[in-house]
Amino acid sequence: MTAAQTVTSADGTMIAYEKVGSGPALVLVDGALCYREFGPARSLAESLKDQFTVYFYDRRGRGESGDTLPYAVEREIEDLAAVITAAGGDAAVMGQSSGGGLALEAAASGVPIRKLAVYEAPYVGRAKANGRKVDDLGTLRQRIAAGNRGGAVSYFMVRMVGAPAFVPIMMRLMPKVWKQLKSVAHTLPYDTAVMDGFDVPTERLRTISVPTLVMGGSKGKANMQAAVQGVADAVPGAQRRILDGQTHQVSEKALAPVLVEFLAAEARNQR
Repeated sequence: MTAAQTVTSADGTMIAYEKVGSGPALVLVDGALCYREFGPARSLAESLKDQFTVYFYDRRGRGESGDTLPYAVEREIEDLAAVITAAGGDAAVMGQSSGGGLALEAAASGVPIRKLAVYEAPYVGRAKANGRKVDDLGTLRQRIAAGNRGGAVSYFMVRMVGAPAFVPIMMRLMPKVWKQLKSVAHTLPYDTAVMDGFDVPTERLRTISVPTLVMGGSKGKANMQAAVQGVADAVPGAQRRILDGQTHQVSEKALAPVLVEFLAAEARNQR
């Protein structure tokens, strides 16, 4: 594991982060189950380090970061604010998936963000059973409390993300990957809380005043494409970009050039 620096969040929780590159500060915010050593942040940071000083961190409860309880979304917003402070107090922020949801909530809460970019914050609604919305948060908490981390990961992948039932079975056949997933399974309720019912929080997003880029993939499911449009419509003045050929697992090769274009003016101004 690469050595990390640390910053202390408002409630005393230690948050581990790394930084690479040079130029204006850019903070990356991971989605569910991802952290510095598992997920897209490191490769995206490498793709952007020639233009920016890129900060990527272990969200609360993951990797080398602490996990002070009880959890609250407000604490994760404070964590992101602490990383921005470590970056000099003046940074752009890029969030993927539920990390995009967290970044949007932070911007709506007044965290100082110079520019904001999000990719497919999953405001896709919640499944219904017998006409009632399924209690995903309750189910995840129940499985975690029972020590069934694998069951929580499987539920998230199949029932919440919509992956075929064989996907978690295949993951179990990859011991290293499955171990990594289970190690952060207890944070799945955190992401579920961040997404707050998985409906676009239109009224909150209307309070965002920073320049914002809302991205999605052209191969995204209909509900995800609607989510991207909903966020773009809600954030005043937001730009919307659809990346050709991309799914929710977006390639850094497709994502990085769009981010550089969006942030190019500030990069030129600060060199």
